[in-house]
Amino acid sequence: MIPAYNPCADHLEQALRSVLVQDPGPERMQIEVVDDCSPDVDVAALVKSIAGGRIAFSRNAENLGLAGGWNSCVDRANGVWVHILHQDDYLLPGFYEHLEQTQRAHPEVSLIAARSFIVDNDGFIERAPDRVRSLENGGHDVQNFFYINPIQCPGVVVRRSFYEQHGGFRTDLNFALDLEFWARCISRCGGVISPQILACYRVSDGNETSRLIRSAEALDDHLRMNRIFEVKYPDFDPKRADRTLCRDAITRAESFAQCGDYSAANANLKFWRKHAPITLRMERLIRNIVRRALP
Repeated sequence: MIPAYNPCADHLEQALRSVLVQDPGPERMQIEVVDDCSPDVDVAALVKSIAGGRIAFSRNAENLGLAGGWNSCVDRANGVWVHILHQDDYLLPGFYEHLEQTQRAHPEVSLIAARSFIVDNDGFIERAPDRVRSLENGGHDVQNFFYINPIQCPGVVVRRSFYEQHGGFRTDLNFALDLEFWARCISRCGGVISPQILACYRVSDGNETSRLIRSAEALDDHLRMNRIFEVKYPDFDPKRADRTLCRDAITRAESFAQCGDYSAANANLKFWRKHAPITLRMERLIRNIVRRALP
């Protein structure tokens, strides 16, 4: 299932072709693009030009936003497993075959994931996330999800029955909604995260993730998720989680300032000033004093 909103034609084509080259046929796999009322792009015509009639197309009656759009994809999915592939991400060869093998080896779990390269707007690899070793043989350990998101959407498939029994993506979150969902799924019904890298997650200036990071809305949203985790998971350390967010805020503020993006720098600095504890403020002050003292 591919949610779409004003997609870049080249990126959407790459996403769809990365699926079609692994297509086992319509009897075994539903492929559908769900347009969230794109105002500027004729998504139906674009999909048809890429895939003819192989890929189904539907359009939401109104714009549902991120969580609503993803949940709409789940509602329309009719398979045992649901794979939500964003319009600007893509798969590497062997993705579906590997996940099918993993499912046969671990029929007890409701989430299966492969690792994803983080790529830039042009598809150049920026980094690969660390392995999640505690879940490579399956399990319910969610501690790897407390302070970072170790997996990305293009590499994840979830049983449709889990959505039906435990709900979909939370509509009160707009950045950390996937992280909250992965943790919920693994803690309740188990998951497997393969060490194989079989997908690519694109980070570009034009996507929603970039906008949320620049505006610091991502930090505010993650803070809301920390409060959810604080209630749900006894082993979760809320102070550590909040300090991690504050460190991210000041790092991003400094990075944006160096790039001349002062609007984004100020937004992230505002979050730092509002939420950073005194220990972090002193840590930063000492670091700046040492920097100035060095030749």
